Amino acid sequence: MISTKLTELLGIDHPIVSAPMGGVSGARLATAVTRAGGLGLVGVSYGDAAFIDEHVAATAEQGGVWGVGCVMFTFDERPGLWDKVLGYAPPVIALSFGDADQVRRYVGSAAESGAQVVVQVHDTGQAAVALQAGASVLVAQGAEAGGHHKTQATLPLVPAVLDLTQGAVPVVAAGGFADGRGLAAALALGADGVMMGTRFALTEESMGTAGFKAALVSGATTDLVNTRSFDVVRGIPWDEMYTARSVSNAFTRAWTGRDAELAGRRAEIEPEWTAAVGRDDTGQRALFAGEVLDLVDEVRSAGSVVHDTVGEAETILRRLAGSITPAR
Repeated sequence: MISTKLTELLGIDHPIVSAPMGGVSGARLATAVTRAGGLGLVGVSYGDAAFIDEHVAATAEQGGVWGVGCVMFTFDERPGLWDKVLGYAPPVIALSFGDADQVRRYVGSAAESGAQVVVQVHDTGQAAVALQAGASVLVAQGAEAGGHHKTQATLPLVPAVLDLTQGAVPVVAAGGFADGRGLAAALALGADGVMMGTRFALTEESMGTAGFKAALVSGATTDLVNTRSFDVVRGIPWDEMYTARSVSNAFTRAWTGRDAELAGRRAEIEPEWTAAVGRDDTGQRALFAGEVLDLVDEVRSAGSVVHDTVGEAETILRRLAGSITPAR
């Protein structure tokens, strides 16, 4: 087993976190990761009362160390949903994508509930705000990540955040991790664990549709595109500093870079697009994935992902340790 400040703080066996991906990370996935010894997170994302009552409730019933992932700016627009999440008493609350005021408010509220509070950051400025707000754990997410991200790459971001925190809280690396090689590399950087999204999206327990999983399995990293088109068509007010990485398809080819036009025609286009998503039309739906896509070519159980990732990392770390000889 690999023991880090993250495993010690949360009382988990392995320093692996499943990303709280909206529409993908439900109760089955979160529970499977938690049972395997990692930290399973339910992706509440934009906030939906029925989803919370089904998936957060089901995860809570299973017990263990689990959590809920919330996109902060969207909860401000949906009164009552934050209290609904807190009502299930998640041991961990993972927060992402909020301004400084939102970070302070949501971290404070989550901490008052008794939860360990994980905050995702994308640069050292955001890390400083989250640390000052009282975050228990920081997730340093680099630009290699699938879905929404900023621009700084993981390799320089993680040590920069570590330099800022000076060991005050565990730091989890995210963006570009899919196996034991990535975990070993993150630990070598000084991180206390990794958060993986794309790898867990392609598991038997993920909520990803058949079309979504097939598109990712057959896709390649060179197929990926950064776009705002899916946010615009859904009318979700994402800050323009963030783009979302997806497998390119007919929709992204038609609309990436044409945000203003898409917004102007949203009333016309959105109903057809929503219907296509309902049909699992992979030419139209979002296919969020990270730059690890070349490393992920099959659907597996979440438990095997956790155990194989840790086992591979342990083998690598032992080999590296054995290759060091004392200086003469």
